[in-house]
Amino acid sequence: MSGTDAPVLQDVEKDGVSIDGSSYAQKDWHHSYKWSRTLLQWGLETRGITPVPVAERVDTQYSKIFFIWLSANFNILSFSAGTLGPVVFGLGLRESCLVILFFNLLCSALPAYFSTWGPKLGLRQMCQARYSFGYYGVIVPSIFNLCSMIGFCILNCILGGQTLASISNGHLSWSVGIVVITLISLSVSFCGYRVLNWYERVAWLPVLVAYLVALGVSGKHLTNPPQAEPATAAAVLSFASTIAGFVITFGASGSDFTIYFKPSVQSWRIFLYSYLGFNIPIILIQCLGAAVAVSVPFVPEWEAGYANGNVGGLIEAMLSPTGNFGKFLTVLMALSVTGNIAPTFYSFSLSFQVFIPPLAVIPRYMFSLLATAILIPVSIVGAHKFYDTLTNFLGLIAYWASAFGAIVLLEHLHFRRGAFAAYDLRYWQDARRLPTGLAAVGACALACAFIVPSMDQVWFVGPFAKRAGDIGFEVAFFASGLFYVPLRYVELRFRPMV
Repeated sequence: MSGTDAPVLQDVEKDGVSIDGSSYAQKDWHHSYKWSRTLLQWGLETRGITPVPVAERVDTQYSKIFFIWLSANFNILSFSAGTLGPVVFGLGLRESCLVILFFNLLCSALPAYFSTWGPKLGLRQMCQARYSFGYYGVIVPSIFNLCSMIGFCILNCILGGQTLASISNGHLSWSVGIVVITLISLSVSFCGYRVLNWYERVAWLPVLVAYLVALGVSGKHLTNPPQAEPATAAAVLSFASTIAGFVITFGASGSDFTIYFKPSVQSWRIFLYSYLGFNIPIILIQCLGAAVAVSVPFVPEWEAGYANGNVGGLIEAMLSPTGNFGKFLTVLMALSVTGNIAPTFYSFSLSFQVFIPPLAVIPRYMFSLLATAILIPVSIVGAHKFYDTLTNFLGLIAYWASAFGAIVLLEHLHFRRGAFAAYDLRYWQDARRLPTGLAAVGACALACAFIVPSMDQVWFVGPFAKRAGDIGFEVAFFASGLFYVPLRYVELRFRPMV
């Protein structure tokens, strides 16, 4: 093993794939079709999960990752997540904002830290997880990650469709709005890294203008009425679990967008850009959502627009004093969700290749088409159950993402002493040399014995949760980590570390 901080990919051919990151099978696939060669000439990114060699990690515009996370969260989904505190959990404005502040600051540290690994290893996040979960074991978190990403896309499509429909006076259905939002997102994610980064650099600007105008014309209605009942610990922790689910799941795609950065970049720079990219939009917009939610009962126009949990209608009502300009801004707010869906489609493509490894030879962008085919019909079906879907989904995904993050983190910091040179990248897809994955998957399975009693969901409330609220994501992190350490030591006795 090299003693340098970042491992170097060797130019060795194995199983049809050059370990320098080039897939010969993929190149042949592309050059077999005229339309595919044309797309390549236009600069379309075709790389999937194959590692990026050091020679190709030359990007020095490190602020890109800030804008990726900024635009991905500067939208109406963040706003709607903030409304859950008062609307679903019965919290006052103060309690809602404190939960939003502290749990975002805490939980965003994990995906921000994982983002720093891309320049050092040149590996997508789920491929890097093979060094703890194994070649086959990582399929399990990949499935959960795919479901989580599709879930986020569904929520965003519903919100975008709602918002577009709210300004059409009945001439545009939610279904048509969902299709429009999805196709715009597909066009951005289809093109890949360069177009995605350009789009995310500018996508947040019109959303900022819309929020500022909404505050300017409707901010006078914001109030902080006295809470009917004191906040309970159970309500606070259950809302905290929802907030955690909103941000901690980005950990499964943290390094997907940083693999082209130069390995020499200081990790603290990538961490800081990522950390600010998460927290600036999420905290500000979620707190705004909470403030608007507690004020809705006191503003008849807002209450009418917000009927049946229609967040898009609420946004349109807030902007309505500006007339047609307000409708234009509402359209921009609807389109803001594409800033989240597009990078999610991008990571979906990569996780699918990890889920079914033989499909790695198929170009990345083809899986964006698959995600679109899944997303449109499911979003249309679930469009009228938004709040139930949002609450249940965000609370549930925090469990697996927390356990996944704990295991990957422990593998890196404890077993590999935080050294990127401890990863032998020659074996990134060698099932016989990578860990078996039994330790990681076994730790998650054993942790379920503690996670399930700590869950507070519509369909099940565990005995621990009945007294303390939803503490599932905290328990998932610590329980999976505690089980992983001894199981990993046992695994290392039978298969050496690579």
